[in-house]
Amino acid sequence: MAVPKTNAVRLLERQGIPFELREYEVDPDNLAAETVARKVGLPPERVFKTLVARGDKHGVCLAVVPGDCELDPKALAKATGDKKIDTVPLKEVEPLTGYVRGGVTALACKKSYPVFLDETAELFEIISISAGVRGLQVLLAPGDYIRVTSAKVASIAKDKR
Repeated sequence: MAVPKTNAVRLLERQGIPFELREYEVDPDNLAAETVARKVGLPPERVFKTLVARGDKHGVCLAVVPGDCELDPKALAKATGDKKIDTVPLKEVEPLTGYVRGGVTALACKKSYPVFLDETAELFEIISISAGVRGLQVLLAPGDYIRVTSAKVASIAKDKR
């Protein structure tokens, strides 16, 4: 089977980072990380979603949190040094990143943004993130992800209400 060549996959190959790809059937009406996790055969806490946020001092950043959690804006603001931070409106996601909702990844974004990864990622040997398109996940070691994205590790997730 040929490896789908997304910009994220090309970046990992150029960096010599070992990874596995898992394709899944996309339901445009249900892009939830829990659904993706079930389809790729992983628990939701190992499937990380990438959210685009904007702080009042430092601007746009990417927040990467486990699929079974939600972003804690106060914790992210503390990690970024902003007083206030929130996710950007959906209509801004693609112009900022080059990726559509459900396919956003910190790997090979349109522009380089600071990346903040929830600390729970380091609990696992392998985590899953979007490969830059809906229907394709990249499985890789958290340390490799941190290295390739220059991510800062922080406690930025909270349980879903």
